[in-house]
Amino acid sequence: MEHAEDPFDAVIREVAEETGCDALVERLLGVDSRVIPATEARLGIEHQNIGIFYRVRIAGGTLRPEPNGETAESVWTSIPDVARLRRSSLVDVGLALAQTLPSTGHVVPVPVGGLLQH
Repeated sequence: MEHAEDPFDAVIREVAEETGCDALVERLLGVDSRVIPATEARLGIEHQNIGIFYRVRIAGGTLRPEPNGETAESVWTSIPDVARLRRSSLVDVGLALAQTLPSTGHVVPVPVGGLLQH
């Protein structure tokens, strides 16, 4: 998120920047909060990470990699195929929220085991 940016607006902007697609937010799924130990943090400094998860629907645009960005490739992947991918543990948090839709928006913590869990 940019400074003073609403998370709702940030997800729409980020989807457009990273994929070339236009997103419509359908609902808030939940919020994840975790402490990243210094031993696992990129800069070696413990910090708290807050993740806000939304369900979005793609409403237009053309799927493409992020120009001059960190996203090297954008592809659509079926949910069952995600389990076989090397992915961030935050993907598992999002999947758990999407599958269970907890009324509180809270999901049981997913073990981090490093920034890449799988």
